Amino acid sequence: MRIAVAGSHGLIGSALVPALSQAGHDVHTLVRRAPVGEREIEWSPQDGRLAPQALDGFDAVIGLGGEGIGDHRWSGQVKQRLRDSRIIPTTVLAEAVAAAGVGIFINASATGFYGDTGETPADESTAAGTGFLADLTTDWEAATRPAADSARVVLLRTGPVLSRRGGLLAKLRPLYRLGLGARIGDGRQWFSWITLPDEIAAITHVLHDDTIIGPVNLTSPEPARFADFSDHLARAVHRPALMRVPAFVARRAGGEMVEEMILASSRVIPTKLVESGFAHTHPNLTTALEYSCA
Repeated sequence: MRIAVAGSHGLIGSALVPALSQAGHDVHTLVRRAPVGEREIEWSPQDGRLAPQALDGFDAVIGLGGEGIGDHRWSGQVKQRLRDSRIIPTTVLAEAVAAAGVGIFINASATGFYGDTGETPADESTAAGTGFLADLTTDWEAATRPAADSARVVLLRTGPVLSRRGGLLAKLRPLYRLGLGARIGDGRQWFSWITLPDEIAAITHVLHDDTIIGPVNLTSPEPARFADFSDHLARAVHRPALMRVPAFVARRAGGEMVEEMILASSRVIPTKLVESGFAHTHPNLTTALEYSCA
């Protein structure tokens, strides 16, 4: 396939591009600077600029962009940046996909779509939840609609991706190695996650499976309580995690971001992925953290 990838320098994109290339695909990347070589395509998504013929002849477009959701406390300004860095580029891509007649459009989303699920498992048939993340992902997914009439559109509702290279684990692992690991809140909140290799394999699977359309949850089939995640991470780095951070202290430190990303319960099940025949390499926390912390 001839594939264009936006967001190729992030945690997921930087692993996906070489994986697709090694699988024999002709992969091009969208860049926000002058192109270097024929496999780069210049665009300026915040200005709505992508050459009309830029995607002609491509079989698939994969959009993975967006400012890091947990990089900063959620002030009003940060929230607007989080929205703009997702919705504007996705709209530009969707319109370009439709104009070029690209057959497949795969775009990032997040399990934050479901909000706080409590004890109830959420699969792709579950309605949107409430809160900033739920509203953001709902609007983010809606931005793909211009492509829906002409392309198979897939929305990657991804949970936290476990990797030493970035994301949540890259922030927590150094603390746990120093013996500063902590259970946040009562620890009973559900935590839905996926390892980076499984994320890349799942995206590749979705790319080739024409029966997968619309939202697909990219998570492990075994979500865990946050307390269990903390205990497994401590064992993986061979350190104790004895500290407890009360919910009110966590809220005071991180505000709405901590409330929605850490204290809220996210019990998400990858029903579509499993039913389509995908097999996770790291389905449980033991194998996932042994691999990701090695």
